[in-house]
Order: sequence, then structure tokens, then C-alpha cells
Amino acid sequence: MRTDFDLVVIGGGIVGACAAALAAAHPDLSKLKIALVEANPPQSPPNDGEIDVRVSAFSRASERILDSFGAWSAIGAAHVSPYVDMVVWDAAGKPGGSASIHFSAAASREPNLGHIVENRQVHWAIYSSAAFRSRVTVLRAQLTSLELGEDAAQLTLSDGRRYSTQLAVGADGADSTSRALAGIEASTHDYRQAAFVTHVRTAHPHRRTAWQRFLPQGPIAFLPLADGRSSIVWTTTPEHAARCVSDEAANVELAIEQAIDGILGKVTLAGPRASFPLRLVHARRYCAQRFVLIGDAAHTVHPLAGQGVNLGLLDAAALIETLAQERASGASAEALGEKRALRRYERWRKSENTLAVGLIDGLNRLFSGSRGLNAPLRRWGLNAVDRLPLIKDFLMSRALGTGGELPQLAQSRRS
Repeated sequence: MRTDFDLVVIGGGIVGACAAALAAAHPDLSKLKIALVEANPPQSPPNDGEIDVRVSAFSRASERILDSFGAWSAIGAAHVSPYVDMVVWDAAGKPGGSASIHFSAAASREPNLGHIVENRQVHWAIYSSAAFRSRVTVLRAQLTSLELGEDAAQLTLSDGRRYSTQLAVGADGADSTSRALAGIEASTHDYRQAAFVTHVRTAHPHRRTAWQRFLPQGPIAFLPLADGRSSIVWTTTPEHAARCVSDEAANVELAIEQAIDGILGKVTLAGPRASFPLRLVHARRYCAQRFVLIGDAAHTVHPLAGQGVNLGLLDAAALIETLAQERASGASAEALGEKRALRRYERWRKSENTLAVGLIDGLNRLFSGSRGLNAPLRRWGLNAVDRLPLIKDFLMSRALGTGGELPQLAQSRRS
């Protein structure tokens, strides 16, 4: 069946835009007609030097994926902050004590453990890449209807336009409209927590270190920024997060300083404040005929490990690799949307994501709230992890994105 497009990505966030750009850049997919459905594409970030409150920790795997089509190198150095150490400790202990874990780039033979980057900088770099600009048609609208047939998927947009495609890719977030329209159910869990985010200046330098302390209500993380500030992600109760957004600056500064146990000295607010609710979402299936899920539309995880966007970028790279292999083996463009071709991607990424979702959810349950481990057991567990190389190396490889079954683009160029 002749269609308007061969591939339509629904949702133009970082993961969806990356999937479109990867498809556009892949030589085996050079003849595909690609579109992206996004009502509000990003605009060029301001050059005022201010760092947006929305930042993410991008893993080595994500760096390689973004670099494959030129997006990573397009991000200005002033907006990229590498970190070389990560210190995690329990509220009942101290950094470097018996209830702490220290991850070091030196121990992993890597130049760093990852980078803290503004989401808007990465987003714009993807849209500005040559592959995206030259081959991706941006449809500025929202999806209102999705019909999945044997031969094609039919999309209706909010402005009334209708398009057909061989394959629709759902990348429209945790509240995915495309997932619901495709009839794919998802398991959900409300954490009854919220993440309070802001930027702060501290009396002591962050030393290119990510600091995370587990508190009874949830962890607080200090993520190092390129200009010397730290980005705060504090998982707490929704009521407390709301107070942190609205309370007087002096009260919030003192609360943050006490929550991180004064490790970086006096804290001064130095950015906007916001909060958002936290929940777990995991789709029961990743694909249907002519339809497939990636990113938060497939799985939304707790932010304590900073892996949300990284798992999504691995999805995008794995999907495009799977489609390219099908195409290279002689499959037609029409065959790329068949469920048979998509199940290999589903088996690959669902198994990897299930492991990650379980690990992250388990850590939050063990260390947070009244149902978590008691203080002596938490201290023993953290100390055990720090002293067991196999477990520590496994956790570090997952954080770096270098463990598990990786797409080729996420692998070292030397491997």
C-alpha cells in the first residue's frame, strides 16, 4: 500500500526527535520518508548564559548515540558538565563512611561518569542536526486518532490533517496518547512522591562530583553544573515539594543544606524552582501491527538513578538498528511496520528495561519511606555494595550505559 510516509514518530521530545534523526542519518534507511508529529518544536535556547532548571545526566551510551549524527558535538561546552565521581550515602551515615558508596571514573577507566546537560540544549542540537533538518518533516499538531491496519497506520491530527504511514512510533511520554489509541495497557504505580528541582550555589565547590543522600522521604541529589552551581533533584512528599517551591528562599536554602548534611557548606538558591509528581509506568507490550513504543511512552522510571532519558535513547538506537537490519536483509519499507519485524526490538528492549525498572524501583522502595530497610540494614547494604567489586561494577556499567545488550551506536568505537 502506498503511504504518505514510511516512518512517523509521534512526540518530538529528546527521545522521539533522536529516533527520527537516527533514521534520517542511517544509510540503510536513506530512502524512507520520515515525519515527526510535535505541536511545540523547540526554539533556539537564549544566549544569556542562564542554565535551565530542566537538566539530565547523560550516560556514555547516550553521548555516543547523539554523537553519531552530530548532535552531541553541537552542544556548547558551557552547557556540558562532566562529572568524575559519584558519592551516595545514607542519612544515618557520612560520605566515605560505612554507609556510603563511591563511584569513580578512575576506577572505571573512563574519562568521566557522564555529563549533566540542559534538556533544551540537547533538544535543540537534535533538531539542528543536518540529518534531521534535511530529511525529517515536522508536522506541527497533536495526534487525535490512530488506526492500525494490516497494510498501514492512519493518523489524524488536531488540525484535521490525515496521514498514512508504514510504521508509527509512539514517543509521546508517560501519558502517551498513541499508546492508549493503540490499545496497549500499562502497569502504573504512584510513588506518592514529588521531585523538587532548582539550582543552587554552595560555599564549597562541587568538585565535579554528583552527591546523593538517601533520606526517609526519598533521596536528594546535587548534580554539578558547568558554571560551578549544582542542580538539585530532591525526591520528597508532594506537600513538602510544594512548600519548597513557594516558601521563602532562606527557609528552602536551610532545608536543602540540612538535607545534604552540609557537605558543600552554605547553600544559596540560584535558579527557578519547580516540582513534578513521580510514578512508575511500564507498557505491557511495546509493539502492535504498524506501531511501536519507545522512551517514556514505554517506561517511566523514578529519577533517583537519572536513567529515564538514557533508557529512552537506547530504545531509539535499538529500534533504528533493528529496522536498518531488516532493510539491509532485503525487507521492503512496507515490511518494516509488520509486527514480526518489531518483536525483535520488543524482546531486546523490554528485557533490558524490565531489569532497569526493577532495579530502580527496588532501590527506592528499600531506602525510602516507612516500608524501607531500617538504618542498620541500609548501612550494611551500602557498605557491602561498596566493597563487592562485581556488584559495584555492574551498577557502574548500568549508570554509564555500557552494560547489557547495547545497540551498535552505543558501543565504544574501539569495540
